[in-house]
Amino acid sequence: MPEAKDARKRRKEPFPGAYYLAGAITLFLMLLFLALGASLPSGVAGFLVAFVLGLTVNPRYVPFFLVAGVFAAVMGFLGREPQVAWGGVALALSQVLVRRFVGEG
Repeated sequence: MPEAKDARKRRKEPFPGAYYLAGAITLFLMLLFLALGASLPSGVAGFLVAFVLGLTVNPRYVPFFLVAGVFAAVMGFLGREPQVAWGGVALALSQVLVRRFVGEG
């Protein structure tokens, strides 16, 4: 009987091969961001990567990532590290957008 319960709990794929397609898309996006980050100036690359990754944060953790973004921005500008500074600005901005448009759930 335990097998019957496990069979009911397992989620079915939306269509055959959906998880493989999702994995391929994820790998493609990772390679795209790697190529973009390597070809752009460091401040722009830091902003782009942090902004897009910040949009994926669970709304429950927005306050913590917002504090981390502000801290990174301040320390980056003080230390004259443009990639860290603009990455922190982007992370804070993305958290404001997540809080505004996604909300607490």
